[in-house]
Amino acid sequence: MFQGFKDFIMRGNVVELAVAVVIGAAFTAIVTAFVDYIVNPLLGAFVPTGDLSGWVIEIPGIFATASIGIGGIIQAIINFLTIAAVVYFVLVMPMNKLAERRKKGEPEVVNPPSQEELLTEIRDLLAAQKQS
Repeated sequence: MFQGFKDFIMRGNVVELAVAVVIGAAFTAIVTAFVDYIVNPLLGAFVPTGDLSGWVIEIPGIFATASIGIGGIIQAIINFLTIAAVVYFVLVMPMNKLAERRKKGEPEVVNPPSQEELLTEIRDLLAAQKQS
């Protein structure tokens, strides 16, 4: 039981995934700070409250007024799109280019014929010899 768990943990993929999660969390904090302290104040200049996260739409109700935090939703969308763009341009695109370069340097792998294909070819050659 423990040996199987040890084998699972020691796989390269699990360790790489753990490192990716930790780095992703730290990276998310950096991008969130960038959006919170640079992008949102710039966008806040165009909303009535002056702060994007504080922008709410109030809907009067029978007993109370409902506040919809539209600014918080827009802020979350901006955070997501910024993180996705940075991850794509900093990590995914360079890795794809590196994979293309590696692929160009490798010779094309030619699959050898199977036993059945070889036996069929021998049979056909023998049949052609008998007819001659």
